[in-house]
Amino acid sequence: MTNLEKKMLADIADLHGVPQGSYNIRKNGKSVDRVSSSDVEIVSKKDKDGIDIIVKPGVKNRSVHIPVIVTESGIKDMVYNDFYIGEGAEVLIVAGCGVHTTDTAESGHNGIHTFHIAKGAKIKYVEKHLGTGTAAKKSLNPTTKIIMNEDSEFDMETIQIGGVTYSNRVTTAKLKSNAKLSIKEKILTTDSEQAITKFKVDLVGDGSSVNVISRSVAKDTSTQKFISKIVGKSNCFGHVECDGIILGHARIVSTPEVDAVDVNASLVHEAAIGKIAGEQLTKLMSLGLSESEAEDMIIKGYLS
Repeated sequence: MTNLEKKMLADIADLHGVPQGSYNIRKNGKSVDRVSSSDVEIVSKKDKDGIDIIVKPGVKNRSVHIPVIVTESGIKDMVYNDFYIGEGAEVLIVAGCGVHTTDTAESGHNGIHTFHIAKGAKIKYVEKHLGTGTAAKKSLNPTTKIIMNEDSEFDMETIQIGGVTYSNRVTTAKLKSNAKLSIKEKILTTDSEQAITKFKVDLVGDGSSVNVISRSVAKDTSTQKFISKIVGKSNCFGHVECDGIILGHARIVSTPEVDAVDVNASLVHEAAIGKIAGEQLTKLMSLGLSESEAEDMIIKGYLS
């Protein structure tokens, strides 16, 4: 690994050396390092490019790192990863993708992740995206499919931390009885970048619940679209909240939709988009910060 590649792994997956637990590191369309254990097994697919991550039933306090980095121009990677989480297991999964290229050819990564979550399992899933370098086009398009059985929990955090010229994130989920899904999204776009996120959640079991919170900042002439749909087919609860800050000539479009199919479904959506409050800037500037420094501090706190 070069120093650049090590830095990318640190930025997208908090890796500062060989990770503990099971891991698979993918670079420029190929797996370059992998470690499995008796509790968490990682195996290559036989029919297409990708891996199966198998977490044994009852496993506790285990971690899995599956970062992807792209450093070659013209790479358009596509990978299919399936996660099989055993009954009662508890695991942290850290994914993420970084693209660093320096010429005119487009490079990017498309990942399709499918989670098969058994009864009573608990997953924390973190996915970070980053683009660096001078290349004009760096794209990252993740698809996440979540199938949750009874009494399972899934805590998903997605972060796009800058430099990605185009992204289209699609997340779908189906929740059975008493399953709980939490999704927290943070996005920063600048220049003329575009970011699209789409969430579709079906609450099919009694006692199931979902909470989706999106925090975004759009600067310069960048654009963002947030599209969500929650369908309540049972005695369930769903909440969607989308808050955005716009600066310069940026644009944010938020389209939350709730569909109560069952009379006992309780569904809520909220959306707020606007600029930074003037009194916030004035207060910080009175402490000696410039306007740009004050904006940066407010944005950092908002996305933290």
